[in-house]
Amino acid sequence: MVERVRERLGRFGVWIPPYVLGVTSVEVQRRELVRIERLGYGSIWTGETPVASSMRSREAFAQLGLMLAATERIVVGAGIANIGNRAATAMHTGAATLAEAYPGRFVLGLGGHSGERPLGMLREYLDAMARPADTANQLADYPLVLAALGPRAHELARERAHGVHPFLQPVAHTAAARAAVGPGSLVIPHQSVVLETDPDTARSRLRAIFDAGVGAAHSPYARHYLRLGYSEADVLGRRSDRLIDDLLAWGDEAAVAARLTAQLDAGADHVLVHPFAADLPAAVDQLERLAPLLVGAAY
Repeated sequence: MVERVRERLGRFGVWIPPYVLGVTSVEVQRRELVRIERLGYGSIWTGETPVASSMRSREAFAQLGLMLAATERIVVGAGIANIGNRAATAMHTGAATLAEAYPGRFVLGLGGHSGERPLGMLREYLDAMARPADTANQLADYPLVLAALGPRAHELARERAHGVHPFLQPVAHTAAARAAVGPGSLVIPHQSVVLETDPDTARSRLRAIFDAGVGAAHSPYARHYLRLGYSEADVLGRRSDRLIDDLLAWGDEAAVAARLTAQLDAGADHVLVHPFAADLPAAVDQLERLAPLLVGAAY
């Protein structure tokens, strides 16, 4: 399955935040999703906010079904579907239904585990998915990737999934993930980008994301950056330029494309481009500017 997915995905795909899609009408989504497919990107992914989040987000499988129905060939990925939002059997049957309806076009990414024993919770969830109700046993198979960051999570992904989908990580983490999961697993990193040549303006975009909670001292991301070797001064407070520049691809089209290619050189199979933009059309405008350097314009 892994080789088939690699071939289908190609080199670059797209990641759109769930809160952007949550405030974008279905009509506008359909138009912009078609634009992305025509540009030649291999996939479109979106995530899912926790049930308790104040950010508006559509139900994940309804959103993913909309994306599949609006396009013809492009792969659609859940990056990630939150395990705290639905029972394991519902997760499996939802994914299998989309995989059956759109053969070869769906990838399920799982994550959102937290608490005192996050990996134990995820392992138990995977166990429950592997033993669905008898009525679900004949449903279609689908590729499964985990939102794995650390070594133990990489080990779980190597044992129980088809690969990993790391979010907001430096290129060095992609190399570490590839070494951990080996050549037989998928490595599909997310890469945030902004086509902005002014350093302060560009960096402020990612700092705003951190200020919204991703970089809080208790978050798994903050703990993980410390584990990667960044200092508390890098990770906490204002966040250092060093950390921001390692996580965010900014500059002109050539500079951003170089960072995206560096992810491939580090061992990624497929890199998801996340343009920071005010709305979905503006995000696709950035993707259109990058397309000639990444996939070639297909209009």
